[in-house]
Amino acid sequence: MQRSGERRHLTISGQLEPRDGGATTVGIMEIDAPVAGRALVVIVDDRIAHGDSNNNVGPVVTELLNEAGFLVDATVVVSADEIEIRNALNTAVIGGVDLVISVGGTGVSPRDVTPDATADVLDRELPGISEAIRSSGLAAGALDAGLSRGLVGLSGSTLVVNLAASRAAIRDGMATLTPLATHVIGELSGLLE
Repeated sequence: MQRSGERRHLTISGQLEPRDGGATTVGIMEIDAPVAGRALVVIVDDRIAHGDSNNNVGPVVTELLNEAGFLVDATVVVSADEIEIRNALNTAVIGGVDLVISVGGTGVSPRDVTPDATADVLDRELPGISEAIRSSGLAAGALDAGLSRGLVGLSGSTLVVNLAASRAAIRDGMATLTPLATHVIGELSGLLE
């Protein structure tokens, strides 16, 4: 299991398949980069959970986490149901990830229950981070980020974050979150002095 601060070593190679069916290696690239931690993404969306819509959000969050140095264990899709959300968050915490990000269900409609489910999972809230995400989202024009009731806090040694579901809210929220999350995870791991 890799922890934050460790380095990952990846070898990426590409192959060209000639017409004769054989494969030829055309290049190898090795990456030696720090690992910010392990993460899990929880998408809260009734339509995606029931197969009525494609999950276009999960890949965006995963890409942004990878760019920030996180290894993403999985993306889980659940309905906007408090029990399903709480179970997904608890599974991530028990699984030992450093960061779990839920996306969706943070607004003001009756089906927006992600913060309510998250409150039951948290040991301690970190309101400064959730306020920073709201403030930067609103400044960037992502109204759903500014109106979000999303929480940020700790459950054991796992950082739990709720983000609004629009692409603008996700991109801006991740830009605000990743340096803060890396710092929190580093403190929890005892790597920062």
